Amino acid sequence: MKTRPMKRRAALLAACLLLGAPAARAEPELVLLVRHAERAAEPKQDPALSPAGQARARELAEALADAGVTAILTTQYQRTRQTAAPLAERRGIVPRTIEARRGSDHVGEVVAAVRAQSGVVLVVGHANTVPQIAAALAGSAGPLRDFCESSYAQLLAVQGGHLLRLRYGEPDSAAPQDNCQ
Repeated sequence: MKTRPMKRRAALLAACLLLGAPAARAEPELVLLVRHAERAAEPKQDPALSPAGQARARELAEALADAGVTAILTTQYQRTRQTAAPLAERRGIVPRTIEARRGSDHVGEVVAAVRAQSGVVLVVGHANTVPQIAAALAGSAGPLRDFCESSYAQLLAVQGGHLLRLRYGEPDSAAPQDNCQ
């Protein structure tokens, strides 16, 4: 008869341990990635968005208005922060800045930061990092080609290991060259 109370106590202990255990953090259900919008020519070091870039940032906010974005990641540069600003303001989100540094594993840092989020995450990056981040998140065999310098309309979406290429806003002004997309 003593075995029955022992079994109950063991079951109760197991239930308490399961209920008290921290929940595993889920990765985001959807990751959206864009290159910053069109930048002004000056200053060379950290240019702001051009008028066309400001318009594209507003178009991005409109395109993603109902996407349920819960987190936004940018770099420290004005052009990425200003591209994200209209959507961040609309959604009441304070974007997280991940510093882009030469010689560092920026892509790995962004991927880790994305995977620590849940919900829908927007990443605003650069022509040479957004395709690499998307490939890493999708588990692609190799990196995607960098975006062309004239390519601003691309929107990449990663969900469940699948990569989808979309476009938003005004079409790009020039056709892609051979070594970029």
